Amino acid sequence: MVFAKIFSPKSIIVNLESEDKDELFEEMVQVIHSEHPEVGRDDALAVLHAREAQMSTGIMHGVAVPHGICSSVKGCVGAIGISRKGIDYDALDGSPVNLVFMLLCGPNDNNLLLEILKELAVVLQDPLFITKLFEKTSPQEVFDALCEAESQ
Repeated sequence: MVFAKIFSPKSIIVNLESEDKDELFEEMVQVIHSEHPEVGRDDALAVLHAREAQMSTGIMHGVAVPHGICSSVKGCVGAIGISRKGIDYDALDGSPVNLVFMLLCGPNDNNLLLEILKELAVVLQDPLFITKLFEKTSPQEVFDALCEAESQ
């Protein structure tokens, strides 16, 4: 179970306050930093913005997966955020983003990042999964639904 190693209920925000991508990155990096104090906030933000400058990670149907390789991270860490009102994200499909999976991996963990992105792609193919997550009201419920989807 890859997701249970990367995400925890403490790293899940069920009511994001952010209205745009910059605010979103700040809000979610703060959650990661709170759970993993060794992760440098400035380093993480720089990595995420640099990756986003290459191409939007707003991938489809209101979902974004900002990610990057961050020198202050060992292994991989992540956060999940749900926006009830939508975030202006410059997504590839032009839609606002409501569901965000943020991933930061260490310099030696490219393969792990690719494995996590692949697993996310699989579970995100199910439109019912996205709807199910959006209906959850607590971090624990989101975490449980994510782990359940991965195990199926």
